[in-house]
Amino acid sequence: MTFLLLCFEFAKIGLFSFGGGYATLPFLYHMSEVYGWFSSKELSQMLAVSSITPGPVGLNVATFAGFKTAGILGSFCATMSIMLPSFFFVLLVSKMLKKFKDSPVLNSIMYTLRPVCAAMLAAVAFRLFLESVVKFNNFSDFVFNNVDFKAFLLFVILLIFSLKIKKDPLIYLAFGAIAGILLHFGHLFA
Repeated sequence: MTFLLLCFEFAKIGLFSFGGGYATLPFLYHMSEVYGWFSSKELSQMLAVSSITPGPVGLNVATFAGFKTAGILGSFCATMSIMLPSFFFVLLVSKMLKKFKDSPVLNSIMYTLRPVCAAMLAAVAFRLFLESVVKFNNFSDFVFNNVDFKAFLLFVILLIFSLKIKKDPLIYLAFGAIAGILLHFGHLFA
């Protein structure tokens, strides 16, 4: 039963997540809350590893989540299930796109999807910020003591650098990973 649920949930993600790998995160957070296959902290860790491993982020997260849920077979099920809807959708759309490329209905649909994807990505970014820097699950739990000042300082530094100096995002991910290791294990080196 777990494998069928895993296939269904990841096929749903593959069918409805527009905007790249990070657009899958709202679905994955929902999946973690409903099924409890992995925690939101584990999902954040999966995202971090998926961001620095080769390949599409959404596919990497699906592979990790499937493995966490049901081992190697779960990993295979999740990966194939998230890929298949896109594969068939691209086959279908590529045949029809030339015919309808000037369609006002198609253009308005695509125009509408952009802000929806942006809003979903902003919600995911905000949630990741809260889990990584502020350390609370809902707004009623917020107190100033919950802020991880090292993480907040690292966030601000990387944000400023990424806005001022346009470099490959992998540079910032690598810098963040190294800084995180040094901050976490810095007491061992002193």
